[in-house]
Amino acid sequence: MNPPTHLPSGAAVRRDAGLYGYERALRRAGIEPVAGVDEAGRGACAGPLVAGACILPAGKAGIVPGLADSKLLSEKARERVYAEIVRRAVAWAVVVVSPEECDRLGMHVANIEALRRAVALLEERPSYVLTDGFPVDGLAVPGLAVWKGDRVAACIAAASVLAKVTRDRLMTTLDATYPAYDFKTHKGYITEAHAAALQQHGPSQVHRMRFINVRRAAGLEPPVAVHNDFSTSTTKE
Repeated sequence: MNPPTHLPSGAAVRRDAGLYGYERALRRAGIEPVAGVDEAGRGACAGPLVAGACILPAGKAGIVPGLADSKLLSEKARERVYAEIVRRAVAWAVVVVSPEECDRLGMHVANIEALRRAVALLEERPSYVLTDGFPVDGLAVPGLAVWKGDRVAACIAAASVLAKVTRDRLMTTLDATYPAYDFKTHKGYITEAHAAALQQHGPSQVHRMRFINVRRAAGLEPPVAVHNDFSTSTTKE
C-alpha cells in the first residue's frame, strides 16, 4: 500500500502555521506521537549515508530553540540545536549505512532502507510519520511526504539535524584516517579540492564506487573527452 498524499481527515495546516504546524494539526485530529525522518549524505560520493528519526513532545517542551533545516544552520548552530533535540525529544534514533552497502543497494534503495530503519529504532512507536520530499513505504504506520519538509515540519527538521551532525562527526573522524582527501572540510561531497585529491590519489575505501567521478578516478570509466580549448565536458551523473 502506498503512503497517502494528503493529511488524514480532520487535520489541516494553514499556510502561516509555522514550523510546528504539521504536528499541531495531527494532534488536533487525535494522531500522536508524530515522527519526522530525514537523511544526510545522499549526494556525497564518499562516506556513509545517515538517517535520523525524531519525535518531539507536545507544547513548549517540544519547541527547540534555533531549530531549522540543517542545511540552513552553521556548524556551531547545528551542534547547539542537536544538543537541544537530544535533551527534549520523546524518542530519537540515527542509522548509519556504510559506503559498501550504498554501493550494493544503490543510493535510492539505501536511502529508503535507512529511513525505515531509523523509524523502527525509535523507542516509542509513532502513530504517524512525516518524511522529507518523497514517500517511504514499509514504515508499518501511516505517513506523509512533505515537500521541503525539513523547512516546514519541526520533527523532520529535527531529524535532519540529527542526521547531519552525526554524519559530519563521522566524516571528521574519517579525515584522520584518510587525510589526503580533507573529508573534515567538504564531508565527502565533491568540490574542486576533493576532485583534485581523487585524481591524484584515486578512491579511498570509503568512496562510493557507483558515482561516476569515483569510477573515473579508479580507471573504471573513460576520462571526459576534451575536443578543444573552448569545449565543456559533460558527465553521466
